[in-house]
Amino acid sequence: MKAAFELAGEPRAQLGRTSARRLRKAGKVPAIMYGGGEAPESLVLDHNTLKHQMAREAFYTSILTLKLGAKAQQVVVKAVERHPARPIIMHMDFQRVREDVEITLNVPVHFLNEAEAKGVKDQGGVVNHILTDVEVRCLPRFLPEYLEIDVTPLELNQMFHLSDIKLPEGVKSATRRDVTLVTVVPPSGYAEELRQAAQAAAQAATAAAAAAAAPPAPTGAPGATPAAAPAAGAAPAAPAGGAAKK
Repeated sequence: MKAAFELAGEPRAQLGRTSARRLRKAGKVPAIMYGGGEAPESLVLDHNTLKHQMAREAFYTSILTLKLGAKAQQVVVKAVERHPARPIIMHMDFQRVREDVEITLNVPVHFLNEAEAKGVKDQGGVVNHILTDVEVRCLPRFLPEYLEIDVTPLELNQMFHLSDIKLPEGVKSATRRDVTLVTVVPPSGYAEELRQAAQAAAQAATAAAAAAAAPPAPTGAPGATPAAAPAAGAAPAAPAGGAAKK
């Protein structure tokens, strides 16, 4: 069962950047609601309440009930503007939905059994997410909270595409290309490790070949050092047992 989300808003009377800054300082979020064959409406939401709701992934792929006074409207989130450095929601865009009109929305992809993938468990690879959401088109009642794909069969350097996901009833892809979603790749630095190992093996083979081709060492008493030849013009050594006679 999908989560139910309700938001309470107020009409926004004043527009412009100055007004938006005042609203944000007061803990409010400027927003706009459009579509559904009606004119756009500017509104204001409570920041903390909205932030709490947005902490749940399902918020972005659910049909929300947005209340403005006594009027309740079914909407989906179309855009979120956040502060670049602070956890502040700057602006929200909502699109009205009608039961008989298809909507287009990005839906997250959940990758199942990553640790059990063949390329990870048996080949030491790493799961690499290329895309974590895909754009789908459907009637509001068929809108899925998320899509799933089991990556257990993936081997090293293999990949799954969008066409490998079985879409729920009434849901079709809004992406024309069959994009890549996930692949199993060698771990970071793996290619460099292979290159270094191959280089070390080649150096060892070269050293072994050089040792085999070297001439054998001279024979003689173990550890003996050949006597040095006398230098040219040097006097002969004195005979043993005494000094040389004159």
